Amino acid sequence: MPEPHQITTAPHGHVLTNSGVWSPDSRWIAYDVRSASDGSVFDGTRIERVEVTTGRVEVLYESREGACCGVVTHSPVDDRLVFILGPERPTTDWSYGAARRQGVVVRTSRPGVAENLDARDLMPPFTAGALRGGTHLHVFSPDGAAVSSTYEDAVLEAAAEAGQGGERSLRGVGVSACGRPTTVPTTHPRNHDGSAFTVLVSRLTDAPSPGSDEISKAFEEAWIGEAGYANADGVRQRRAIAFQGHVVTTMGETISEVFVVDLPDELADLATAGEGPVAGTATTRPAPPRGVRQRRLTRTADRRYPGIQGPRHWLRSSPDGTRIALLMRDDAGIVQLFTVSPAGGVPRQVTADAVGIASAFSWSPDSERLACVIDGSVCLVDAGSGDVTRLTAAARDGMGPRPEACVISPDGRRIAYARKVVAVDGRTWNQIFVVDVPQ
Repeated sequence: MPEPHQITTAPHGHVLTNSGVWSPDSRWIAYDVRSASDGSVFDGTRIERVEVTTGRVEVLYESREGACCGVVTHSPVDDRLVFILGPERPTTDWSYGAARRQGVVVRTSRPGVAENLDARDLMPPFTAGALRGGTHLHVFSPDGAAVSSTYEDAVLEAAAEAGQGGERSLRGVGVSACGRPTTVPTTHPRNHDGSAFTVLVSRLTDAPSPGSDEISKAFEEAWIGEAGYANADGVRQRRAIAFQGHVVTTMGETISEVFVVDLPDELADLATAGEGPVAGTATTRPAPPRGVRQRRLTRTADRRYPGIQGPRHWLRSSPDGTRIALLMRDDAGIVQLFTVSPAGGVPRQVTADAVGIASAFSWSPDSERLACVIDGSVCLVDAGSGDVTRLTAAARDGMGPRPEACVISPDGRRIAYARKVVAVDGRTWNQIFVVDVPQ
């Protein structure tokens, strides 16, 4: 069994995002400093990175004017990182919340210099390429040309609070096309420009019909494949995102299923309106652009334990684009890894562990293994056989690997994770560890 290495020691929180924490060269790990071990309190004020071999820490960004920051991910191709920034100069009517946050980009070559990713325009007529609320958990596409995120709408949220009509603010999936700046008018003090053109790509329904493919929430998304995937006809879909969607069963139960949204090959095409304006209106959500196709992959209502189950996790695509991994319960109620083809088909159960999967997970770069936490240990799961290899000793005292992240490095040699460590003053903080992957 390999020996894990603690690489951070500072007496403050260290919170890893569930993916994208490694630099492209596998030398550095990025994190934020939120105090709660699960990151549930958004109180971090710095984005940092640590060099794995030396433990050297660099501060990449420090928030100011009362803002907090966190949930950082790295570009897979260059020195950009993207993270959530809460409101600067927060007020009682504009404090941190799901509809009141944004994506911000910083480069390791220019620490402290940040640019807004997604633009915001809160006053009609709304600007195409800008949103009207807040984005969350930003992840670069494999080629670094776009960023996915989830989104909630401040305009519709405020309208609902005022008792006005219109569509509801529902969590959806957005895409920011990088390098396509969006400029908005200064008609609201919380408006700001962005370095990307951002749209919503999920199609949502306020009240989904029971038994239909309509969804009221789109979340926990993942880019599919490093070069997309081959559809049922063998044609390669270059850009696509898998996500969890809330459907309503014929029995009236809300469950999560796997959905896919296929995007245009050319990101410039995201500017072309589809069934409604991509900027939305005062009473409607921003509509997906033309050429965006949403479809359902899984239908699990008839299973003993229907829907996606287990600890909070994001869907993850194998790098070769052939499988999307998810968690569901088997007939005994144990959380297991499953995979499903992005082209469609029945989910395949991968693991049959007696204890069950206890964390988010990630794929190895060769698409052959997945890293996750099982029985208090960091483990590797063979994606074909389901065989499990334990890499760290079991810890069942609440001090074991955290469930939020278990991330394999781009070179496939190490796994990053966090666990609580007691400091000399008796306080407990998340620290970052790595463990070597058997080659």
